[in-house]
Amino acid sequence: MKAAVFKGPNRAQALQIETLQDPVPGPSDLLVKVGRCGICGTDLHMTSGHGWDFPVGSVLGHEFAGEVVAVGRDVERHRVGDRVSGMAKAGCGACEACFRGLPLFCPNGAMTLGGGFGEYVRIHDRAATRLPATLSLADGALVEPLAIGMHGVAMANMRLGARVLVIGAGSVGLATIFWARRLGAGRIVAASRSVARSPMALAMGADVFVQTGPDEVGEVIEALGNSPEIVFECVGALGLLEQSINHVAVFGQVVSLGFCTSPDAVVPATAAFKQVRISFPLTYSPEEFERVADIMLAGKVDPKMMITSEVSLDDLPATFEQLRSSNDQTKVHVVM
Repeated sequence: MKAAVFKGPNRAQALQIETLQDPVPGPSDLLVKVGRCGICGTDLHMTSGHGWDFPVGSVLGHEFAGEVVAVGRDVERHRVGDRVSGMAKAGCGACEACFRGLPLFCPNGAMTLGGGFGEYVRIHDRAATRLPATLSLADGALVEPLAIGMHGVAMANMRLGARVLVIGAGSVGLATIFWARRLGAGRIVAASRSVARSPMALAMGADVFVQTGPDEVGEVIEALGNSPEIVFECVGALGLLEQSINHVAVFGQVVSLGFCTSPDAVVPATAAFKQVRISFPLTYSPEEFERVADIMLAGKVDPKMMITSEVSLDDLPATFEQLRSSNDQTKVHVVM
């Protein structure tokens, strides 16, 4: 099979198309022919030489959907011909992480770094979610980023009618807006440095878009009628955690979904005087993943509006590097 292999950071192209042996499913595995795979900001960040890189030789791509073409002898939940989307890890089902519904943190489970940037991927049966007949493979490849947003909103324990600020209008920010609107938020403000995604943020459920800058705190208060009760930080850039604390109301909470991998200074006293709660959700539960697949097309908003470009596997390495610099893309899909 053809696949885009990570050759290491600090190269003209971090990914290189190679011919690899087709994966063979183990007893509890599925072999999936990939149809679509999204490029995630984490893929870009963790191939950039910042100290959190994927192992050299990895085939990345964790936002994928495809068709099952072979199953292991012990598989009961799926059959050849099923269309599925896959999670990053299948837990053992018997540890604290699994009991909490967070198999990514299972120390014993089968881990998949990705594999969606290849023509075929092997995943554990428990890591696969069958797509409803109403979903296309393009929809299926959006389940993973949408599940990130759902998990973050769920962890916030948001009250009905809450005032919400979402910092960042990339795919995670848009997914957070999408679910905050559906799970009972009151007014929602989307904030970003660039106004390019303003129409998309409003279409996904935000009431107002604010361009970040010197006057942003006042503009957010004006738009919400008061300071936000919940701030979702969905970028992961340095300084945004402190920025979120400055925005949030007294007794409010900051939910950090940006996955910043560098030390990020905050002033604890600022948070203390507001009695701010700060949480750092990561990934999602299998139940949330399946729920996204079941209900993502309910309502008037089609999340596929996030897909701004499609490229072939052969064009992926060049496109990958282009996305490291300023661009107008939201979600780029690799189409096999």
